[in-house]
Amino acid sequence: MQMARIGSYVVKQHLSGKKRYPLVLMLEPLFRCNLACQGCGKIDYPDEILNQRLSYEDCMKAIDECGAPAVSIAGGEPLLHREMPQIVKGYIERKKFVILCTNALLLAKKIDQYEPHDNFTWSIHLDGDKGMHDKSVCLEGTYDKAVAALKLAKSKGFRTQINCTLFNDADPERTAAFFDDVMAMGCDGITVSPGYAYERAPNQTHFLNREKTKTLFRDVLSRGNGGKKWKFTQSELFLDFLAGNQTYECSPWSMPARTVFGWQKPCYLLGEGYVQTFKELIEGTDWDKYGVGNYEKCANCMVHCGFEGTAVADSVNKPYKLVPLALRGIKTDGAFAPEVDFSKQRPAEFMFSRHVEHKLAEIKSAKVGAANTGAESTEAAE
Repeated sequence: MQMARIGSYVVKQHLSGKKRYPLVLMLEPLFRCNLACQGCGKIDYPDEILNQRLSYEDCMKAIDECGAPAVSIAGGEPLLHREMPQIVKGYIERKKFVILCTNALLLAKKIDQYEPHDNFTWSIHLDGDKGMHDKSVCLEGTYDKAVAALKLAKSKGFRTQINCTLFNDADPERTAAFFDDVMAMGCDGITVSPGYAYERAPNQTHFLNREKTKTLFRDVLSRGNGGKKWKFTQSELFLDFLAGNQTYECSPWSMPARTVFGWQKPCYLLGEGYVQTFKELIEGTDWDKYGVGNYEKCANCMVHCGFEGTAVADSVNKPYKLVPLALRGIKTDGAFAPEVDFSKQRPAEFMFSRHVEHKLAEIKSAKVGAANTGAESTEAAE
């Protein structure tokens, strides 16, 4: 049902002549988390920013603005947000597909605040088997808690998937065995992607470059009959791209990010400015400045939030490409598809602190304003 509705949406956008349209709203209603993963670029914000939350009204406005058929709620840890059950319900009432991404540490405690629905999926963060995952999130015992929570969710009738990020220390054989385990748990699907080298991530040494990504995914998929052995919640052409068989440019507008800062420019992974409306994001971003081959920060990116939209559009424009994938799975040998031209990419600009400083000033100004208003009210009462 989800594939049919999203496919219909994509066809409608193409027929209307739209070049840029959203597929999935990437919502980060908070950055606060109860883990400190080594590959995360979100958790080292100052406390003043980690304490910020998007309200229920902010979250509903975001989906109404962009009109995407699906929303992926991440963070931070979304289950720390007190209004999260209301937010999920609001999206379902709008007939949106809702994917709630969680490390699952709080899921057993919070699960009865939610109801199973065909449009709602728990997406549980698991970066491999017990050893792989606990190392990735820097906390022993997390894997066992996440698996127990996944099984609990399944027992209560919820749809579940895992989201798995692979880094340069991933072992293909262990990863394939982990996918077998996930399927044996009764999980409804797997979302997998290589990690992105956030400039503020505490560990910069374990991210994959493009060649290593392609080699790793070929090695993993070859152990699963070209991936046919497992159920993925992603476009087959995106998986084909990860295995080095497609030459794609990214579509950063396909998964726009709304955070506590605003609409993030240009994409979910890069924060190089923020605007207050989705229209400003689409019309005011110089998209040609970004993407693989255009910008150094994008050089090694092969993440789903940049390329899934490209793969989905390609499957609509050229559906015949899906036939061999359905028959034989992903090709895991032979030459890679040609790479994009990197010779003209502009150098990276590091501007992370700029929007952090702006937000801190905004928070301070709001506090001063609230204090002054309170003082004025006290004087008036006296």
